[in-house]
Amino acid sequence: MTTRVLYGEIQLYAGTSHPELAKEISDYLGVPLSGIDLIEFPNENLFCKLHQSARGQDVYVLQSTAAPVHRNLMELLIILQTLKLDSVGRLTSVVPYLCYARSDKKDQPRVPITAKLVADMIGVAGADRYITMDLHAGQIQGFFNFPGDSLTAFHVLKDYLIKELPKMRNPVVVSADLGFAKKGRNFAEVLKTPLAFIEKRRVDNGAAEAMNLIGDVKGRDVIIVDDEVDTAGSICEAVKVARKAGARDVRLAFVHPILSGPAIERLAAADITEILTTNTVPIPPEKRLPNMTVLSIAPMLGEVIRRAHEGRSVGQMFSE
Repeated sequence: MTTRVLYGEIQLYAGTSHPELAKEISDYLGVPLSGIDLIEFPNENLFCKLHQSARGQDVYVLQSTAAPVHRNLMELLIILQTLKLDSVGRLTSVVPYLCYARSDKKDQPRVPITAKLVADMIGVAGADRYITMDLHAGQIQGFFNFPGDSLTAFHVLKDYLIKELPKMRNPVVVSADLGFAKKGRNFAEVLKTPLAFIEKRRVDNGAAEAMNLIGDVKGRDVIIVDDEVDTAGSICEAVKVARKAGARDVRLAFVHPILSGPAIERLAAADITEILTTNTVPIPPEKRLPNMTVLSIAPMLGEVIRRAHEGRSVGQMFSE
C-alpha cells in the first residue's frame, strides 16, 4: 500500500512527566526521542532548548499533565512554543491525561471553565492538532479551536476483560456513576453482560457519597468501570455498595490512575479482587498494589501517530 506523507519526518519530543510511556511509543514507532534540554532556574522559571532543528518536520510532543500538574502543563506549553518558533511543518500535542478536565462547565455561580482555558493555552502555544484520551466529558473536544483525535482506552480494557470473563461467575458491569452510564453500557454490550449503576450525589465541592445501586448484582461477579480514580473515595464507596447488595466478587476497571492523597490506602483496604487500569499517567512503585494490573496505551498512541503522519484513518483501527 502506498502511503502519502503530508509533512516531513516524524519527530518525537517528550517532557519529563512520563518518560516510560514516551520510550514505549518511541520503540513502537522505531523513532528515537529527539533531544531537548529542560532547565529549571532557581526562581522556578523553565527554559527549553532543542538539540537539533525540527524545521518542516511532523512533530509530536508527548506529555501527560497529572501531578505535578502546573509544572507538567508549563513544560508542555513551553516545549510547544519552542517548536513552533523553530518552524515545524505540523505540531501535535499528545496529552494522554488532560488536567482540569473535570472543570468543564459552570455548575455553580462565579466559577471558571478551566478545561476550556487549558485547551486555549495549548492552541496559543502553537499546537496544530491534539491527541488525548478519555476526556471527562465529550464536550471538551469542542473547547479546542483546532482538530485532533480524542481516543478511548475502552478498546485496551475490554480486550483484557474479555480474556478474563471465563474466570467470572455471572458477571455484571456496574457504572461507577450515572455520568459514566453510556460508556458503561459499551462495556456491558461488548462483554455481553447486564448493566447496573451506582447513584451518587456530590457534596462539598467535589466530595462524593455513593447512595444507591440500580440493578441486580446479588451472587454475581461485578466489574465497576469509571474513567478516573483520584482519591478513590467514590470508587471505594461503590465497592461497599456492591458488596452490601450481595456481589460475589468485585473488580475495578478505569483509565486514569491519578491515585492522589489517600487513594492507595483506600484501595488496599477495599475488598477488591483486581484493579485494572492503564499507564496514561505514571504509577510509581510505591503505588502499585499486588492486585493491580496496568495495561499500556503505547501501542494505541503509537499507531494513531503513525496513521496521522501518513494521512490514514484513525477510526479504522477500531472498525468505526
